[in-house]
This record gives sequence, structure tokens and C-alpha cells, in this order.
Amino acid sequence: MDMDVDMLMASGGFQLGIPPAHDHTQSREQWAKFLDRCISTRLDPDTFDSYVSILYSKYPLPPAAIADIFLRPQPLNHETLDPRIPRYIQVLAQRKLIDTPSILKALYKYSTSHVQAQKAGNIPENLEDKVPLRWGSSYAAEEVIFYRLTKAVALGTGIRGAGDALEVCKLTAKWMALFTSAAAAFAQQFIDQLHGSQSKDEMEAARAAFVMLLLGICENQIVLGALSRPFAKDTRQAMSESLTSFIPSIVQSASQIASRLELFRTETLATFEPADKKKFDTNSVIHDLESTMALDNFVVSELPNVNSRAGLYIYLNAALLGRPLIDDAALFSYLHNRYQGDIQSTTIDLILASFDVLANAVFRNEPQQATYVLRSYLINKLPLLLATLATSMYPPLTAQYCITEALSQVDTNAFPTLSGMFDDTNNNNTFTDSVRQDFCFACCLHDLIPESSIEGLLGEITYQTLPQAGRYVKDNLVEECMGDPERTQRLISELDNMDGNVGAVCQALADVIGRLCNNKETMTLKLLCSQLAKKPLSLDVMLLFDRPITMLHPLCELLDNWRYEEDQGEYQPVYEEFGSVLLLVLAFAYRYNLSTVDLGIRSPNSFVAKLLSVGHISKTLDELTKQENDHLTGWIHGLFDTEAGGLADELLSSCPPQDFYLLVPTLFYNIVLAVCTKYLDEESLKTGVEYLVNTFLLPALVPAIIYMSNQLWVELNQGQEQKAVIRILQLILLTKQGSSEAQTMLSSVVNIIATPLEYGLRSYQRFDPKSQAVEPLLKAMRDNLRLSRRTASAATNEIEAWTNTANGGISASVRHTIQGFVSWSVHPGLNVMPTSYTHRQILTALKMIGAKRVLYVILEEVKLQSEAGNGSIAHDVATALICAPDVTNVPPPPEYTLLIDPSNPPAYPQLRLSLRTVLKWEAEDCKTIQKSDPTMAEIIVRLYRKVEAQMLMPPPAESILMNAEAIGNALAAAAQSDGLGADDGNMSLDLGSGGNDMGHLGLGDSGHGVDFGANDDIFGGLGASGSASDLLDGWDLS
Repeated sequence: MDMDVDMLMASGGFQLGIPPAHDHTQSREQWAKFLDRCISTRLDPDTFDSYVSILYSKYPLPPAAIADIFLRPQPLNHETLDPRIPRYIQVLAQRKLIDTPSILKALYKYSTSHVQAQKAGNIPENLEDKVPLRWGSSYAAEEVIFYRLTKAVALGTGIRGAGDALEVCKLTAKWMALFTSAAAAFAQQFIDQLHGSQSKDEMEAARAAFVMLLLGICENQIVLGALSRPFAKDTRQAMSESLTSFIPSIVQSASQIASRLELFRTETLATFEPADKKKFDTNSVIHDLESTMALDNFVVSELPNVNSRAGLYIYLNAALLGRPLIDDAALFSYLHNRYQGDIQSTTIDLILASFDVLANAVFRNEPQQATYVLRSYLINKLPLLLATLATSMYPPLTAQYCITEALSQVDTNAFPTLSGMFDDTNNNNTFTDSVRQDFCFACCLHDLIPESSIEGLLGEITYQTLPQAGRYVKDNLVEECMGDPERTQRLISELDNMDGNVGAVCQALADVIGRLCNNKETMTLKLLCSQLAKKPLSLDVMLLFDRPITMLHPLCELLDNWRYEEDQGEYQPVYEEFGSVLLLVLAFAYRYNLSTVDLGIRSPNSFVAKLLSVGHISKTLDELTKQENDHLTGWIHGLFDTEAGGLADELLSSCPPQDFYLLVPTLFYNIVLAVCTKYLDEESLKTGVEYLVNTFLLPALVPAIIYMSNQLWVELNQGQEQKAVIRILQLILLTKQGSSEAQTMLSSVVNIIATPLEYGLRSYQRFDPKSQAVEPLLKAMRDNLRLSRRTASAATNEIEAWTNTANGGISASVRHTIQGFVSWSVHPGLNVMPTSYTHRQILTALKMIGAKRVLYVILEEVKLQSEAGNGSIAHDVATALICAPDVTNVPPPPEYTLLIDPSNPPAYPQLRLSLRTVLKWEAEDCKTIQKSDPTMAEIIVRLYRKVEAQMLMPPPAESILMNAEAIGNALAAAAQSDGLGADDGNMSLDLGSGGNDMGHLGLGDSGHGVDFGANDDIFGGLGASGSASDLLDGWDLS
């Protein structure tokens, strides 16, 4: 609807060329008249945009005044905000006529919450803002605007500088006090007579939106920088006081976010408080020395050293959670420190713990997709670890004796003998039926036991045999693959084997990937990558023997530096090869939540880095360069304009694959828009999708579907855009198009995007419960969901079970687990089921209540168990929990330091506080703690010393000598068994990170991992940066 501009000009408005007036009273009147006219005529936002700049040139106002005019109640309407206002606010924000502080201030000034708090007498301090009129119900508008501000803050456009940051913090502190008062008012018994339960629900919805905004503000880097400045002392105090009263009001509805806000209050804000400089300068060094001396000289009564059965079980559970973290050097160092060189106990306990971990997964009914890697670890990795330990055994101790002793203690209910498999009275799990037998033959393959002893170990006759090709050697496999690409395909199929040879296969494939990248043999690499990408479980197995950086760094380098040849003839094959390589990188990155550091990416300008960080965010036309705009136009015509002749080489040659993949979200934004506005008919849409499900474009559906998944979270254009997204997803997922190769690749794509797409579809289902379109899509990717992610994030039902534990929630559940470990270790009889455990419980507790509170839960339980006479075992269990690796919180891999430019090092991901670090701090305060609780001080110091002793890594020189000796022994054994002389010229001594193929040594490393918040944590990305920023479209304060 057009506005009658002449009518406005009759009063002298909108005259260009006249110097701006500075009389704010007159300007306010003109803006108020303008707003009244806009609302009465239902002015379209686009037209409003064209008029508002003219008005501002004549009657400029500060942002706070403009926001106040648009968000205040009107005499004729003071019940709810007009629906047009948020859309006008959006235009004003884009024009930079208003900003985040001005919006928050005006919303706060006229909020209905003031009325509720005043009615119940709960008026917070510093709320003297007197206004003649407030909204009757402002909660719905507040909810929408809070969510949009959340996106602006996440995108980095909502807070432009330190001034904005401090002003926003002051206003959020006032908002917290207001919501706390309103919530208290609604909680009073007579509140139902005041406004009814509907108003309470609306308030809680608005508060939930505010909580998301608050979290984004508290984790915004500009805000953190501003709060750390000395002049921000008053703002920090206001934030801290408001958080103290506000957090308890949201614990029940948003416990995880409440925990993150509490950590911000108690840890982040606390670190910003400046110490007394003079006192610090004179006493800090002395204080540190005194703390160290006090800790070193603190006398504690020694307890008998006990290596409980639970200890190593806890460590392996943590190491095999999510992305495998079997770092051989760290594991052998830990075992050496834990068992003080007792090789017999080390070997027996390692075998028992490995069987216990798999038995626990089976007893907990973990899906086979999750336990597959545990079985492969037991059969393919453990024998290599035992072979390394065997090099330190001297007669009469043998590996055969240790294996026999360990197997005699393995639970036959979980791992039956051959005859037990056919016993109808046993309810056996077929997944573990042959594990004992497979393990024995794998040990035999690596010369740990003779083949003649296997029947004695199993207690019956077996018909299984050793692999026909014998024990694989990595170097031989690499040469075979480089000479025969088909051998590579056969090796990939052997990753599923349970015969003890998989370690050499994994390391050979990693080596082949590196060589093919260096040689730029992209055709062979395409076949290898596409085969691996479709087997997520095989990726788990490969990470038992190599870090991600080993395989992915050369692939990322290849993708970043991919260029067309000067005499390039066809371009479609190039897209196909590029896409297959990229698909494998994306499969690793999304399955394990890998960061750019994990991938070995050296520059933030890397194509892969950009794709992972912003490759799911669309751009507006104004943000596109001329070249990007030309490419976008070409792709739209190529995909959907049948008369344009399809995707010609001219388009592909002018648009390199890297540019295309970064343009995909913008392309799909335009497709969705065209579908919902009927500019793209059904037939043209189907034609375009047919192109997209061809193998040379299929990997682009990863960023495309992640973008569309985010769009499903937000209602736009009365849900029309969501319906358009659903229709496009139906054509992609439900219409079986393309060749069998294309269908296989599509399944690989769906494996990657299944989890975020499920979240998006569930969100849309809540918005439109009657929709019949969601369930078929969910059903189509049901199998893919089981393969989509392997992270350390807990499932919703697990979190609910832990947090609903009686008498303490998740803290109580951790205490119960420790009690179970102690009880099991005190009575470790034969065929006793291991304590049900997943290390996800500890990681979830660390995220929800913080490292210090988790540590004191452990310490209190150790204290109670010590009083009950189980002190030694309790200390060992606690030590294991603190030493256990955390896949979500480990430093970059050592190899990364060799890749970066020392003069321009990248910014490493910031690590969270670990239990070990907090224990160290508490131990340094032992004298202070001793004054109030001597027993606790003693436990802290004793536990700290045990942890540091077990985590001690050997000096580099000593480590190299130790490894060289072990390698030499392993090579000698391998040479003798393979009929090679010790001086054979073809034998190479490789001291790299991998060595499992060299006879018996297992020194290959797994990688490190950092959480996107977890992909499974829906709220994890709503911080200052993250993928959740595109959950809400169309709000940009830039």
C-alpha cells in the first residue's frame, strides 16, 4: 500500500536540500505523526524504508529517541504492540537509525512486567522510570525482538564497540531484575486473580527469549573485552548482582544455560576484578612461593596403593567416547605411571578393562553403531598394544600367561564360549558371541600366543583360522595401492574385518591419501574418498590408529589450492573429483565436531575454514561482489531455465568449485524465496533438483541442507518459506533420482546432515503439528541418524535421568556412580557385571555445574568412602576420573605446531577448566582449607599428588630413547617372523606417529577434539559466534 506523500508534505515535511533541524521537540512530533500515518495506512516496510531516510534527513533524532517513539504505547492502542512495528524496527536497524541499547531501553521502559511487579509489590531497585502509560501485554513483542537481537549479537552486528557493550550490559542487568520481580509476582498465590495463567506463560516465553540474548551477550568477545577494562567496575557489579538473583529463577526451565551463566558470573567476571597492584607487585611472587612450599611440605598419611579394576575401565571408557582418543604415547605413559613398571598387572588389567568396556556397552543397550568401534579396538588395536608391552617381558613372564590369566576372569555371560553360544538357557548378544575367539586369533597373528594354545584358552575346538595373507605390513600395502588403485578399494572393505590386520590397513590408507594428495592424483583420490565417506563406522576405526590431522591436513591443502589446468577440457569431472574429496573432509568434520585446528588448517582464509565457519549462512544481494552476483545468476539460470541450455562448461569454468560451495546457501535462499513467492513453478524446481542430485553437485547439499535446517526454526512469511524448504527436502530425500552411484553419495550426504535436519524438522513440527510432511522425511533418514554424529554429547533422556536423580540431581548421580565403582572394585568376583557407566555423565556434569563443583562432589564421596574403610579404592577411582581424557577439551595435536607459521600463529580454541587444573588450585590452597576442614585438605593434597604422578609424561629425550628401543625390538621380532635379516636393506626405521604396521609396535596417535557446543547441544551455538545465528533470519544491525 502506498502512502500519500503529498499529505505529509502539506505540513512542510520531506523537503530535500534544507539543512536538518535540531529541535528535538519538533523532530519528535514529526516522527510521531509519521508513525501514526504508517500504522493507519498499513504502510509496507519497503515503502517505509524509502520514506524514513527522507524524514531523518529533515528531522534527525538520536537512536534512543527514535526507538522510544516506535516502541511506546499509543493513546489509542496501549494493549499490544502493532505487528507492523517489529518490521519497521528491522528497517530502522538496517539503516543504523537505532541500535541494540536503544531498543532494549525502550522495551524495558514500557514493559508489562513493571505493571505485574507493582501490583504484587515486588518493585526492584533502581526502577524509578515513571511513564504515564505502559503496555497491557508486551510479552509477545518482547519475545520476537529478543530473539532477533540474539541473532544480531551472534552475527557480530548487534554490538559495535565497547560503549555499546557496556550500555547493553547495564540494560540487561535492569532487565534481569525486572524479570526476577515479575516472576516472583506471578509465583504468589493470588496472581491468578491478577492476570491469569496465559499472561504468566507469555512472560515465561519472553523471558526464555531474553535468556538466549543474555547468553549471547555474556559470551560476546566485544562485551568480554569491555567488561575487563578498569572503568567497567560498576557495570560488572551490576551484572553480577542481577545474575545472582536472576539465575535461580531459570534453573528449572533452562538448567544448562543457567549453569553457563553461573560460570560467567563466578569465573569470568571474577577474573576481571583488578587486584591491588601495589600489593600484587610486592607479594605475588612470595605468595606463589609460599603456596608451592606449603603444598610440597604438606604432610599426609599414606594409604596403600591400590590399582582397582574400575580405574583403567574409567580411563578407556573416556578414551573411546566420541572420537577415539587412543594416543599410544600418552596411554603407555599413563600405564607405566599407574602400575610403576609392573608389566604383568598392566597387561592383565588392560585386557580385562578392554573387555569390561565392551561388556558395559552391551549391558547398557548402546546401539551397535556406537559399540562397533569398541569391538574393533578390542580385536584390532589391543593386540598391538599388548605386543608393545610384550617387548618388556622377560622369562618366566610371557604374553601367553597374561592373556590366559585375563581371559580366565572375563565374564562368560557377556562373552560366551563357542558351546555357550548354542545354550538356549543363555540370553546372549550375537554382537559379542565370537569376541573371545577373534581376540585370540588376533593375538596369535601378532605372535603373542601360539595357534596351538587357542583351543586351550577357549576350552573347546575352534574352526577359525588365521588370515590367509598373514600379518600385513603397512609399507607393503602402500606400494600395492600405489601400483593398483583397485587394491585400495579392497583395503577399504577390509576395514570391517576383525582379524588383527586392520591397524596396518588404516595406516596404509592414511599414507596413500597423503601420497595421492602430493601427486595430485585426483581421479584415484575421488574413488578412495567417496568409498570412505559412505562408511562412517570405518572412520571411527581409522581414528584408533591415526589422528585426524594425519589424513585431513593433506586433503584440506589440496582443496584450498585446487586450480583448473590451463588446458582444462571438461569441467564437470573436476567438480566431481573436488566434491568427493570435500565430502570426506565434511564427513570427518561434522561427525566428530572437528575444528580447523584438528584438520591442520593453517590460515583463516582457507576455503575449508570458511566453509565450516560461514558456509551455511546466506548473503544478501548487497553483500555479494559483482563476480559472486554473476555466478549466482548463472547458477540460477543453469539449474532452472530450461531454455538456457543447462549447466554449460562456460559457467563451470568461470566459477571454480570453491566459489560455488561458498555461494550455495545464498543460492538456496533465492530458491526458497522463489518457490514461496511462486516465481519458480513445480516443474522447474524438479529440473533444478535433478541437477543437484547428480554426483558432481551432490556434496553441495551438505551446506544447502544445513542452511535449510536452520530456516525451519523460524517462521517467515506466515510459514511460506518453511513450506518451501519442506518441498525442496521432499524432492531431494523422498524422490529416488539419479544413478545408483548418486543414491550412494546422497546417503553419505544425509549421514552428515541428519542430526541438524532432525532438529529443524522437529522445530517445524511444533510450529505446525498438523503437517503430514515431516514424518516421511524423518522416516527416510532414520537409519542415517544412527550414523550422523559420534560426539561426547549426552542424549536428552540421559540428561533427564541424571538431573532428575533424587537428593541432588546430576551431582547425586555422579556420587552414585562413584559408589558403584567402589563397590565393584571391592568385590570384583568372576562374572560380575561392570558398573554401568558412560563418561558422558562426567562431561555433562562439567558443562552444567562446572569443574569446581564436580571436583567437590568427587572429594566429598572420597571422604565418605574413606570413613567407611575404602579409602585406597576411592582415591584410585577419583584419580581415574580426573586423569581420564576429555575429547571435548584437549589441546591441538603436536603436529600442528610444525605446520603453522611461527611469526603468525593462529588463535587456538580456548580450553575449559579441567578437573586436574581445579584440583591443582585447591591443593595450592591446602593451608587455608586445613583451617576449616583438615581431613578434606589431606584428601585434596593426596589426590593431587596421585593425579600428577599418573599424568607425568617422560622428558622428550627419554621418550625418544624408550620408543626407539621398543621399535628396535619390535622390528627384530617382525624380521625374524617374516624371514628377513636384521640388516635387510629394504627395512626402514620409521619413527613417525604411526608404527602399528611395523611388527608389533603401536605408537600411532589418535587426535584431539573441540565441541561446536556441541552439535548435539542445541543452545551451544547461540554464543557470540556460532551456527545458531542463522536460526533467525532477517535481523541485521550492520
